[in-house]
Order: sequence, then C-alpha cells, then structure tokens
Amino acid sequence: MGIWIPGDPTLVAQILKTCAAYMPPPPEGFVSPMTWGQVDNVVERFTKAGVSQENISFEKETWTFRSAGSPKEFLSLFRDYYGPTMNAFDAAEKSGKAEALQNELENLFNSQNKSSSENETLIPATYLKVTVNC
Repeated sequence: MGIWIPGDPTLVAQILKTCAAYMPPPPEGFVSPMTWGQVDNVVERFTKAGVSQENISFEKETWTFRSAGSPKEFLSLFRDYYGPTMNAFDAAEKSGKAEALQNELENLFNSQNKSSSENETLIPATYLKVTVNC
C-alpha cells in the first residue's frame, strides 16, 4: 500500500498540513489516517494483527502529479475533488479565510512545480510504500 508521509516536505503532506490550520480541531479520539505513513505505527498495527515484523518492508517512493495546466488550475482539482482540501475550503469559507487558504495553496503548488512551462504542472510527492508478505 502507499501512504502519504506526515511532515514530508512534498506536495500532499504539505497540502494536509496547510489545510489542517483552517479546520476545526478533530473530534476526541480521532486517529489521523496520516499515522499510516509512520513506520512505527504501521509495524504496530500489522504486528497486532499477527504479522511478523520481518514480513513488513518499507520504501519511500515518488509519485509525480502531471497536469496539462497551470499549478493554479491543478489546485482547482484538489479544491473540488480531494476531500481534505474540500473540507478545509468549506471551513475557511465559514470563517472568512477562504482567500488566505487559496493563496497559501497557490504558493505551495507554484513552489513545488518542477515544470518550466506556464501551462504544465509537474509536482513530485513522496509516499511510503508498505509491502506485507504473509
């Protein structure tokens, strides 16, 4: 399985970090899905399920987002279709901070874009690849 890594400097982890600042606190007892991107957490969960630690392996991999449009246009896909970003914009609109969130995310997408073309977006994002052999 592939999981985004919390605290990673690449795109998705930074989107989630930015969006979290605009969201209300999670309910008591909430366990973030980002904990699956932490090696210790993954080992703990699988060993509790009876998987030997020797059968769990990890690699950092990179997925490159590619879009035939500007980073701002690519951001609009996240705003409209990626749950955490949709929720953050909903909360930011209610608190009058949607423009600030938009600006922060535009800056993030622009700074992470590796394309030299105005009309192309290439943004690498690192994730944790977990393999379990049973």
